[in-house]
Amino acid sequence: MTAAADILDPRTTLARPDLAEQALEGVVSATTYRATRAMRCTAPVADVNGETGARIDQLIFGEIFDVLDADGDRLWGRARRDGVVGWVARVDLTEGVVLPAARVAAVDAALPLNALVIEGEDPSFQPVGAFERDPVAVAERLLGVPHVPGARSSRGTDCAGLVQQALYACGRAAPRYPDQQAELGREVTQADARRGDLVIWLHDDMGPWNGHSAILLDADRVLHATGHHGAVVIEPLAEAEARYAADGFRAAVFRRL
Repeated sequence: MTAAADILDPRTTLARPDLAEQALEGVVSATTYRATRAMRCTAPVADVNGETGARIDQLIFGEIFDVLDADGDRLWGRARRDGVVGWVARVDLTEGVVLPAARVAAVDAALPLNALVIEGEDPSFQPVGAFERDPVAVAERLLGVPHVPGARSSRGTDCAGLVQQALYACGRAAPRYPDQQAELGREVTQADARRGDLVIWLHDDMGPWNGHSAILLDADRVLHATGHHGAVVIEPLAEAEARYAADGFRAAVFRRL
């Protein structure tokens, strides 16, 4: 294995000892290299599961999943939009890629926020490329949505999924995990932090879920999806900081996009 392979993130690298995507030949060691085939999510929301069967991500209607392997009714590959590698039920995917014409901009539509649709007139649709400007305003519309580990939609979400969906709606890059989100933009001090900055508490011993992400609502409050409250809520920053410190998280970092 090359030195470059040592720094590849296993959460987003489509490779196993026996099989890797063709683009990784010469980068990682595998018995076989193969090209992926693109499939489209045709369920409103489809779970992406890890090797243990636990949900680690989701696909939203219209998103692409690049498939590399199959095991019965499950397909193994990578979610193209956020890069997460895992297993998806075959029934939730359809062969081929189509060019979406619109995205779902409402949080109470038949399809979830940021779903990608081909055509049709609907008040919940916005043309692709017509993005919102304020991630905080998007996240505020998700207040009360249940906290669901591994989820990232307007029907249920975890902390990083909430940040991800708010940023997608504004046409911004939105990786899946808190440590990845902690690399977005530039760091600012808490004293200089303002509405819309990301607030991220990292943890050294949580496996792939190595932190907690929130959005700063104002100098004193954060908006986040939290298991402590079971939903997307607004909470005093000081209360959240105290709870995460007690649970072994590092002090919050603040990132301006």
